[in-house]
Amino acid sequence: MNLQNNFLISSLNTEEFQKSLKAAHIPVPAAEYLLLLILGTVLAGMNYILIVNFLILLEIEINPISFLPLQTTAVLLFFVLVLGIFLFAYMYPQTIATGRKTKIELELPYAITYMQALSTTMTLFSIFKSVAENKDLYGEVSEECGMIVRDVEYFGDDLLTAMRNLQEYTPSPNFSELLNDLAMVFKTGGSMTDFFASKSAHFRETAMQELENTLKTMEIMAEIYVTAFVAGPIAIMIMIVAQNLSGQSTIDLLEPLMYIGLPIGATAMIFLLYIMMPPDSLSVSKKEVAQAEYIDTNIEKDNPEIIDDKFLKNLQAKKQAIKIKSILRNPLRYYVSDYQYGLVFGMLLAFVVLLLHMNGFIAEIFPDYSFEAFICIMLIAFMLPITFAYEARNWYLKRFESQLPGFLREISDMKDMGMTLQSAIHIIAQSKIGVLTSEVKIASEEIKMGTSVSGALYKLEERIGLVSVKRAISLVIKASEITDHLREILAIAVGDLEHYLKMKNERFGVSFIYVAIIYLSYGIFLYSAYQLNVSFVESFKDFDINFNLAANISEMFHISIILGFFSGIMAGQLSSNNILAGLKHSMVFMAASLVLFAVIIQV
Repeated sequence: MNLQNNFLISSLNTEEFQKSLKAAHIPVPAAEYLLLLILGTVLAGMNYILIVNFLILLEIEINPISFLPLQTTAVLLFFVLVLGIFLFAYMYPQTIATGRKTKIELELPYAITYMQALSTTMTLFSIFKSVAENKDLYGEVSEECGMIVRDVEYFGDDLLTAMRNLQEYTPSPNFSELLNDLAMVFKTGGSMTDFFASKSAHFRETAMQELENTLKTMEIMAEIYVTAFVAGPIAIMIMIVAQNLSGQSTIDLLEPLMYIGLPIGATAMIFLLYIMMPPDSLSVSKKEVAQAEYIDTNIEKDNPEIIDDKFLKNLQAKKQAIKIKSILRNPLRYYVSDYQYGLVFGMLLAFVVLLLHMNGFIAEIFPDYSFEAFICIMLIAFMLPITFAYEARNWYLKRFESQLPGFLREISDMKDMGMTLQSAIHIIAQSKIGVLTSEVKIASEEIKMGTSVSGALYKLEERIGLVSVKRAISLVIKASEITDHLREILAIAVGDLEHYLKMKNERFGVSFIYVAIIYLSYGIFLYSAYQLNVSFVESFKDFDINFNLAANISEMFHISIILGFFSGIMAGQLSSNNILAGLKHSMVFMAASLVLFAVIIQV
């Protein structure tokens, strides 16, 4: 077995492959991964052969490539399946590592700023540990710091050795450079605060360069998508019309391209964008963390004399009543805070559409293409509540995000005037600073009721849940706990936030162009479908040609539904790298298809 593993390592250059596995945080040795890869590929091939033989025994002939003999098709699909599985699994670690590199280098400036704030009172290991514990704020950088913490606490390595180990396998050259320089400062006893301050500006510039490279990759992906998945279907439509005019049917040939090729290809591109590009996270944090003022209060759960079951039941009932009152007071805010509610409402609406279709209501409105219309309406009904929740939360949080720098500057100015952080929050809560006011008022009331300033700010950042907001507020919290001189930390937090917003706007500017191109391309697709089925076919009416216009429109309608759904998701990935951001585009595309094929084009 060892001989086989050694042969595998030498034949497939697994030294580099092992580095990719570690960079991707896949905890499997290279030899074992490759053996599993080969075994999985062989099993997939054997299953394919068994399925083909089973179909032959049942005398079922399925040939997705009708212009080739059945045996040739079976052999071709076998090699495509085996080669595709092998290449995907082999390239997967490298793809994950490449995506992690991009995310690390974009998140690194914010992590360095956080390290700078901690370095005044914490040891270097404690800094790494704190960053590792804040995965929701610093993402892949936290994962890398977690590797250092693991090596020190569980494997017994000293800090420098753990840093050198990570330096060797991290996918980010910039993070590797940071670890190398930080190790030198640590050994020589230099000032880590000054070191992080000097590195912060440097890595902001490199983050901008990395963003430019990422945007170029996005541009290439968008161009490939438009060429292959929008221009391609237009060519398919032309082929359908031309073959129908000649009296030949090519639907058996085109079905694999329409119903298999388009979804698989589009899904693969969306998946690659998801891996390689950082998302705009609008997730809501639900962490339950003990506040500092209650940290020393311990209740022994195993001691029945201390626990009062009746008191606990009353407490739970009171909490439930408060939660219900909060929901009734502001149901919209509660609705957009969790997309699961939108998912439930979407499923209910889709079920209602299904009942209407079964009762013939949709067929009365769209008699010609009732099934296709039903699919469009059901998908739109399913996506509508989720889209509303996402877009409402997106609008709210972007407003909040844009107002936060002003909030931090006001705190800084009041601190310069000699006010405490607590007094500054109380004064700002009485002013009008947009959507941020309501959250600051809640924090002010909590402080008045006895919650510490850091505890109230922590609850504020958890209620908002936006990563950029949590990064800025967490800096203020940490600084308030370790020093009374907040001005420098507040300036850093403001600079960090403005840098983040600048990069976000830069990405939006580039992505907007390609989202517009997708809209334009899909519009050209629909216009081509209209011209082919109305003006072009009309010109052949004087000729004795047997042309099945209804079947032609039906096939194009199918293509438009598939293309519209995936084009919308792709637009969302380009703009925010979030599937939920693409649902509104999918709804628009499918609504346009419904209007064109079921209303405008008449058989």
